Amino acid sequence: MSIRDDINNILQKDPAARSWLEVCLCYPGFHAILIYRVAHRLWIGKFYTLARFISHIGRMLTGIEIHPGALIGERVLIDHGMGVVIGETAEVGDDSVLYQGITLGAGKEAREGSLTRGVKRHPTLGKGVIVGSGAEIQGALTIGDNVRVASGSIVLRDVPPDSIVVGVPGRVIYRAGQRVEDKVPDIEAEALKSMKQKVDELERKLEFLTNRLGMQEHKSTESCANASLSDASQSDNQDPVDVFLHGAGI
Repeated sequence: MSIRDDINNILQKDPAARSWLEVCLCYPGFHAILIYRVAHRLWIGKFYTLARFISHIGRMLTGIEIHPGALIGERVLIDHGMGVVIGETAEVGDDSVLYQGITLGAGKEAREGSLTRGVKRHPTLGKGVIVGSGAEIQGALTIGDNVRVASGSIVLRDVPPDSIVVGVPGRVIYRAGQRVEDKVPDIEAEALKSMKQKVDELERKLEFLTNRLGMQEHKSTESCANASLSDASQSDNQDPVDVFLHGAGI
């Protein structure tokens, strides 16, 4: 693919791009792809250290880290780009769009160190995939053609083609234009519901014990106690929380 095709691709996909000169001077994603191609050729030629060094220079200049061993297809657009990380065994299909801050990283294999050297550790993206800003795709996963990954999602399993993925962990909510009946759980809401159920249960138990204790008390003892506490209750009849908020507890 020629540099001319790269520039035309950006002009076609990015409404903010207005001219060839602007793309050549002001698009770090364009620069990163050009530097990657040089580094990738060196990597294929087994000049590994030199390839990594050129890739490192590209990272310093653009803020985009593409390992020279990765496979990047044609007409791939890295928009904005700052913080993008593409691992060694990652593959990005033709016509894909990657936004800033995304990670195509290794999963659990990364924790095994040198044992997984030369093993597929990073995801494979099909054609026409769009990965929103801040999303992470971890492990040797397969992301099908025309998949949309929402911003901030963390994808930990394979995704079928023509799907939309959202959430942490990522879940498919649309497939082939049809809504998937798999509700994404609201973890905070579930925790609050569980806490409320526990509080309601404790209140019922407390009410039961209070009623039982009251039935066992002798009427005369209860009347004497109420009489002795009546004066104290009149002098200190305020809500303790209200007292605290007005400064007594400070």
